[in-house]
This record gives sequence, C-alpha cells and structure tokens, in this order.
Amino acid sequence: MRMLRESAISFGYDLDLATVGDPAIPTAIPGGNALLDLVDVALGKSDKPLLDAQQAIINTLGPEALVDAAAVLGNFEMMNRVAEGTGIPIPQQSIDRESEIVAALGLLDLIKG
Repeated sequence: MRMLRESAISFGYDLDLATVGDPAIPTAIPGGNALLDLVDVALGKSDKPLLDAQQAIINTLGPEALVDAAAVLGNFEMMNRVAEGTGIPIPQQSIDRESEIVAALGLLDLIKG
C-alpha cells in the first residue's frame, strides 16, 4: 500500500486508501475502479463475469493495461501464497511503519474480530 500511495503522490493523484475496500469511494486514478473490479472478480469477491471486468479495463486503459494488471495480480497472489505457506512473520517495525495504512483500511478490526 505504501508503494500505491507514493506512486499516486508522484503522479499528482489525490488517493484515499479507503477506496481499496469501499467501491463507493472514487479512486481518483484513471481506470482505478475498473482495476479494483478485476481484482474483486479474480479473488472471487464479485459475481461480475471475468470477461466484463477485463473488457472494462480494455475500454478504459487499453489492452496493454489488461496484460499489466493480470501480471501484477498474479505476482501479488504468488507472493502472498509463498509468505503464508512458509509462515513468514511480519516484523513489528513493519507493522509500526504501516500503522497509518493499517488504520485507513480498517485491518485492525479484522484482527479483533
């Protein structure tokens, strides 16, 4: 999330990180909503047909962006599976450093259950 935030700042976008978890919040990034839809479909969090999500990215950002988005999505999914499968712990300094992002996304609420 830190990379997303810093990238948005460098391109002059006014990014609200809460948009990642709430589709009602505009992303302020060109094609951002289409990209979020693709992620939701790929992770099984949406009933929208995959072809519709793919076509929305092609219509908004072009076919090259769909290839890039699929590659990024696949890479993140792979990295998460490796981290979870090997039990890689998250160092406390990483948690402390990302506390603003953790709070913005409401991740502490997930832990507290």
